[in-house]
Amino acid sequence: MLSSVSRRKKAAIVCLGALVALVGLVLSTFIASPLPAPAPFAGELPPAAPPGGMSIARLSTGVTHRSAAFAYRGGSFSDARDFSMAAILVRHPRGDVLIDAGFGSDVDDDFARMPWFFRASTRYTRGEAARDALARAGYDLARLRAILLTHAHWDHASGLSDFPGIPVWVTRAERDFVDEGGFLTAVARSAHATYEPYDFEGGPYLGFPASHDVYGDGAIVVVPAPGHTPGSVIVFVALPTGERYAFVGDLVWQLEGITEREERPFVQRALGDDDPAEVRAQILRMAALAARFSELRIVPAHDARAMDRIAAP
Repeated sequence: MLSSVSRRKKAAIVCLGALVALVGLVLSTFIASPLPAPAPFAGELPPAAPPGGMSIARLSTGVTHRSAAFAYRGGSFSDARDFSMAAILVRHPRGDVLIDAGFGSDVDDDFARMPWFFRASTRYTRGEAARDALARAGYDLARLRAILLTHAHWDHASGLSDFPGIPVWVTRAERDFVDEGGFLTAVARSAHATYEPYDFEGGPYLGFPASHDVYGDGAIVVVPAPGHTPGSVIVFVALPTGERYAFVGDLVWQLEGITEREERPFVQRALGDDDPAEVRAQILRMAALAARFSELRIVPAHDARAMDRIAAP
């Protein structure tokens, strides 16, 4: 019979082996594993009639300090990247729209609401809050019709409190998520924002099953893209110059997620994505569009390279 010492040693070896296997399994999810290539998109870009004078501007509200490996499978741990935290001002004659709100003036308090494991693994540098940047540029806040959230996570909703009285447009699913999302939407709940849910009354748009044309001119078109959160959206913007943009929120964190069809590593998916299967489906939709339309500028919310191509106000 085994002695008690031998049994403890055997148990320790089994536990160590299980731990090594678990660590190896988690690390394997950082290895490149492209999603299958999607079927080619056969359609054309929908017509749009953006009015003269319409434009967009980037408001850089800060960064978090990450690596490419954190963002997508196959990214390098040594490839340090600053993840942008930005808001996009879309100027339109019928009323301007702010896509996301970025870090607000109370971002330090908002960060403190996050759980300990998130705070321990996240470093950030605050920039100029969106409202302050607009004020410095001499922007008339009376022109701002609404804030359009791609989704309600803290780093997109932190700036909401700086815009009291400005309606916040969200899908009905995302409005429910604000109330039910736990720590993920604690900042959105505490913002005391006036949320105005909208519906997708329009037909299919670029392979997405439904759409919401904000002004009926094709200039700002929102499509449902659930997965990262239940009510996540993608915002397509067409400018009078002919430029076309797709603001994809957190569908992917870096552009390689779409161009290389790489989802987030397992831990990030498990902690951050409401429905990883839906995220994969949306990545493939956007990958097909990227392959079909080289002129479509795809802008993940946290890809500083894509954001920095958009001028500040």
